Amino acid sequence: MVANDGGHLMQLVTLAPRLPVDEDRLWMTVPTAQTRSLLADERVHWMAPAPTRDWGAVLRNAWDSRAAFKDEEITSVVSTGASLALSVLPIARTHGIPCYYLESATRVHGPSLSGRLLRRVPGVRLYTQHESWSDRHWSYGGSVFDGYEGVGLERAADTVALRRVVVSLGTSESYGFRRLVERLLAVLPAGAEVLWQTGSTDVTGLGIDARPRVPAAELFEAMADADAVVAHAGTGSALAALQAGKFPVLVPRRPEHGEHVDDHQLQIASMLGERGLAATAEVDGVTADLLFAAAATRVRRRGNAAPFALV
Repeated sequence: MVANDGGHLMQLVTLAPRLPVDEDRLWMTVPTAQTRSLLADERVHWMAPAPTRDWGAVLRNAWDSRAAFKDEEITSVVSTGASLALSVLPIARTHGIPCYYLESATRVHGPSLSGRLLRRVPGVRLYTQHESWSDRHWSYGGSVFDGYEGVGLERAADTVALRRVVVSLGTSESYGFRRLVERLLAVLPAGAEVLWQTGSTDVTGLGIDARPRVPAAELFEAMADADAVVAHAGTGSALAALQAGKFPVLVPRRPEHGEHVDDHQLQIASMLGERGLAATAEVDGVTADLLFAAAATRVRRRGNAAPFALV
């Protein structure tokens, strides 16, 4: 089970019970507070940090992954990306091991760079989480967001209190999102207790008690207890909020502001908004009224999601 930290790992952990694989699993990921928490009871082969589009890291992790294939009786490899998939899956194929690449749910309109490159590796089977762009190369197996629905509470938004708020900006070490922090400081109610999980965002001079990373179990508990969750439109943060039963306010990072490499967060925010699973807004559109409306809505499961079919 191979995935970068952050949303990629969160997706694979969430999809694992729906995959046709047994419980004898070896995970390959990067050591962080999130990954150590999520995989506390699992066997893990820790990899080196794998920043976005760092080709040197891709090669170093490819070299390191060889030990796992030498020491372990691996019979299949499943990955949700990103760069660790480029490191590990080609090595697995040289051993004749079946490989399955599940493109991130953030890729609403087509594959990522990792997906496009892995399409060139013979024998890697490719899957999309969006049926709209499945084709002869990419099979549709289902979505990590299957099985959730948003429901309004039996009270008006103007009667909801915002005493506890969780703000989650993900775990990226390359891109900050200071614009959102500044906007929230302007619109959050005075006296609100806020857990700020800010990743690499520079919060100098803002006067907040920010934490770059929060263990997954602690973050989930805080979200479950919160009146509202505000997050960048990353898959990991969105999934954590949904699993905690919260209707998150998702704000996409913008590449023109140096907040990400492309606009895939805009795509995922739009998709979740259309599914009725999140409130979405650009930074300037985040208002107190939006936060109160989100706090007056919850998310629930409709039952067990269908198995994710691997051919």
